[in-house]
Amino acid sequence: MTGSTAPGRNVLRSTALHTDRYELTMLDAALRDGTAHRRCVFELFGRRLPGGRRFGVVAGTGRLLSLIEDFRFGDDELRFLRDERVVDAATLEFLSAYRFRGSITGYREGELYFPGSPILTVEGTFAEAVVLETLALSVLNHDSAVATAAARMSIAAGDRPLAEMGSRRAAEESAVGAARAAYITGFSATSNLEAGRRWGIPTMGTAAHAWTLLHDSEEDAFRSQIDALGTDTTLLVDTYDTRRGVELAIQVAGTGLGGVRIDSGDLPIVAAEVRAQLDALGATATKITVTSDLDEYAIAALAASPVDAYGVGTSVVTGSGTPTAGMVYKLVARQADDGSWVAVAKASADKGSTGGRKAAFRTREDGTATRELIAVSDGYEQVDTPDEHAGARPLQVTLVSHGEADTAHLGRDGVQAARRHHAQVRAELPVRALALSKSDPAIPTVYVDAVE
Repeated sequence: MTGSTAPGRNVLRSTALHTDRYELTMLDAALRDGTAHRRCVFELFGRRLPGGRRFGVVAGTGRLLSLIEDFRFGDDELRFLRDERVVDAATLEFLSAYRFRGSITGYREGELYFPGSPILTVEGTFAEAVVLETLALSVLNHDSAVATAAARMSIAAGDRPLAEMGSRRAAEESAVGAARAAYITGFSATSNLEAGRRWGIPTMGTAAHAWTLLHDSEEDAFRSQIDALGTDTTLLVDTYDTRRGVELAIQVAGTGLGGVRIDSGDLPIVAAEVRAQLDALGATATKITVTSDLDEYAIAALAASPVDAYGVGTSVVTGSGTPTAGMVYKLVARQADDGSWVAVAKASADKGSTGGRKAAFRTREDGTATRELIAVSDGYEQVDTPDEHAGARPLQVTLVSHGEADTAHLGRDGVQAARRHHAQVRAELPVRALALSKSDPAIPTVYVDAVE
């Protein structure tokens, strides 16, 4: 843990100001009127699946839990808030000792979600929970959008491996998060070394066009790369003329060359021509990797082409046209002054929410998902368990208990667990969910009253 809970001490890494000002002004006012210490239940969910997608994928949970551990206010953060007059002295004193000590339940990372799914449920005092809104949304909205796009690409690619290589099209930390999300949902490697170091994701990469342009000839570039990396490397063959590049690649490396990469042209046509040329030269085992602005639709269009692997950049790190998952964070229940619990909900047109604490289950028939079943409780203690919904798979797990995160969801092991879980639950999708065209969610969301 990199932060410090002691008042008046600097923290080595603080995420406390990764928030919106109004969260602290609400806290300031709530401390004044006495409502700051009311027990509350906040819920993070999406009202709809953006972009006409048929399912969504939860990603970023492990990152978020680590960031919440570092959500505390050191000297620098408190000084900024004081100098900017964001909150008063009493609130600064409260924040100096802040640490989230509540509980968080939610969908496992890698899980599928649908409209209304209670992806994250945060329970604690208003003061504890309200300040986490922006951090939770910024992580899960970004990572889930990337994960959903990556899952669609993985479905389109089938058994062919995918590499994420979009760091140059994202902010530096977003790039690391995107590589992680893509790996969870089916990509096999990333070009981002920080993602490899931090999360244990396999890394890949050989040379760009600049490498060929650096040398006096394409042949010199190929020879130098082979000398450095061996014949199992992949040579980029389309800097000048692709046909000539393939010829030189085999001439330099021999028929045991590991692979060639194509980054331009009409890919189905070029891939077929390169495969025919390689085979004619005797390099029948040399693999073809294609890049060049791929998305799920381009990958699907290459299904019948002699392509062995794909490298995807811009499209995956930007959610393939849907850069945010559109999730929101709403108060759904609170404790009244007499200790009773009150379900609360927003009633705004097109932006309504469903009040009450929820338990979520996925019903299945012969192993195939049929419904997202959400049991809503008006109170607090009475929440449905799997016993009330025999045969349905419970979707929520405890992520944080009394302020302590379950380590099973953290670090490299958490990433691997999320990757395995995603592969398992994606197998439950009905066939219609695998189509790339815009449509309604693959399964309906059904609300029921909690069993009393």
